Amino acid sequence: MSTSLPRFTPRRALGRTGFVATAVGIGDIADGAVPRDTLVGTLRRALDAGLNVIDTAPNYEEGLSEQVVGEALRGRREGVFLIDKVDEHDAPVAPQVEGSLQRLGHDAVDLFVFHAVSEPDAWRRLSAPGGGMAQLGQCVREGKARFRGISSHHPDVLTAALRSGLCDVVMFPLGPFVDARYVEEVLPLARSLGVGVVSFKTFGAGKLLGDTEGYGRPMTARPRGKVGSGGLDDRAAPVLPHLSVEECVRYTLTLDPDVMLMGMSHPNEQDAALRAANAWSPLSVEALRQVRERARAAIDGKGAVWWNPPAVSDVG
Repeated sequence: MSTSLPRFTPRRALGRTGFVATAVGIGDIADGAVPRDTLVGTLRRALDAGLNVIDTAPNYEEGLSEQVVGEALRGRREGVFLIDKVDEHDAPVAPQVEGSLQRLGHDAVDLFVFHAVSEPDAWRRLSAPGGGMAQLGQCVREGKARFRGISSHHPDVLTAALRSGLCDVVMFPLGPFVDARYVEEVLPLARSLGVGVVSFKTFGAGKLLGDTEGYGRPMTARPRGKVGSGGLDDRAAPVLPHLSVEECVRYTLTLDPDVMLMGMSHPNEQDAALRAANAWSPLSVEALRQVRERARAAIDGKGAVWWNPPAVSDVG
């Protein structure tokens, strides 16, 4: 296993959390086809490179992700910002939080977010008195997390959540192929309110890099949770239009989220992603436009783009 990864250092505070985060965070590490010890070692390899933000969720490979993250962090929890999720929006929150903490084997996380709050009605229920956000607030008061927020695939939901004052951090798509509202409305609003921004979909679920309908699978529907890709070296050379890892990373970092999550389930994926991030320099406005045009061609014909909602919605 290569040890020549670049070293990353904390860059700036993640919103009002005060935690000084690296520009790159560790996203998808769940792959049921890979031995657990290998996954743990790969995650620790990213930690050794200095990355200090980790994201997981209960439904990533049915709890495997949480178990791997928890094991990888034993003895090195300090200085790492750990994000976990609440998957079931309408179920009681406390039992879900307890289940996650048990799988992790840790007493608390830094941030719990409601996972994929992508319908206006879902946010209304969560933000109502006594709803999920209030229940999650109680978990924060009990010391099971330090902060709360949401991840979402809907710009209007994110705008409502930001304006509610209930979120310390929001997570949403940023990359060469995302709804423009994420960039033009949600990102500046979060910055103005001091809410942390953690982005995902840098590679468009892998669609921008290769001939796949998402996460390395030739499927027509959104996969349940995240799955590994098998590693960059195991993919056939793409026939359809595609972007490079470097283009996707450079584009997303130019947008300047506080933290850009990237899936790094395999050492070769880490090598490509982290070297691209280390070599980053900002793109010009014209270069950004050109990458977006190529991204539209790269995404065409590769199935549903579930992280871009309909253009019109009603969020109160």
